[in-house]
Amino acid sequence: MPPSYVHVVTALRAAGCVFAEDEARLILDTARTPAELAAMVDRRAVGLPLEHVLGWAEFSGLRIAVEPGVFVPRRRTEFLVAQAVALARALASEAPVVVDLCCGSGAVGAALVASLPGAELHAADIDPVAVECARRNVGERGRVYEGDLFGPLPRGLRGRVGVLAANVPYVPSGEVGLLPPEARDHEPLVALDGGGDGLDVLRRVVADAPGWLAPGGSLLVETSERQVGLAVEIFAAVGLGARVETSEELHANVVIGRRGNGPLRSAGTRR
Repeated sequence: MPPSYVHVVTALRAAGCVFAEDEARLILDTARTPAELAAMVDRRAVGLPLEHVLGWAEFSGLRIAVEPGVFVPRRRTEFLVAQAVALARALASEAPVVVDLCCGSGAVGAALVASLPGAELHAADIDPVAVECARRNVGERGRVYEGDLFGPLPRGLRGRVGVLAANVPYVPSGEVGLLPPEARDHEPLVALDGGGDGLDVLRRVVADAPGWLAPGGSLLVETSERQVGLAVEIFAAVGLGARVETSEELHANVVIGRRGNGPLRSAGTRR
């Protein structure tokens, strides 16, 4: 390894980075000049998330651009994408309408259209910084709107959405302070805080989802393991039969509700 690698690893270890060797390789591969390399190491050493230092995050085989102040897509959310893709492919339409709510960087939407070339993608987020980032990642493959949940979406989408993916914030307010510093200090609170029990935003999405879903369309949300039971009850209260899919490998739990075809059999998928 070149001397710069040793220098970077030493600096990252001193800053407390657990995976200093892996991070050093990524930083060295990304930096274009010695000055940029030094600046990136300094930013990581003071606690900036690695993805914000690099300017990108790997997600579902894609490089997703992320900027300081934008929520970093988590590996576990790749499981939600996989579930959404399978549901979209099962629809009769060759050009399914897919919606990415609380889109953040647009990672979920970008991953969906990468796997569903004919899909019509619409995404929305309340954070203007995230919206600009999402527009970069989605590009011409979809439209990204700024606003609160369904508010900015075109009215013409009502009753037409085949797959609605909503990666809502679900950390209970009282537990936000327990998150790792990279999250609580550098990611927007609106992307983390889900209210008292963590499900306030989920409730709002579920309440309005039936009016946007096409017959047989599905809503997918990610929750923690302890929230799954209550989330299923929230789905049932609006007539969305729900099932839970689980990935042990990614520590991911996705609640899926479908409009119009009755309740889905409750069964966890283990990976």
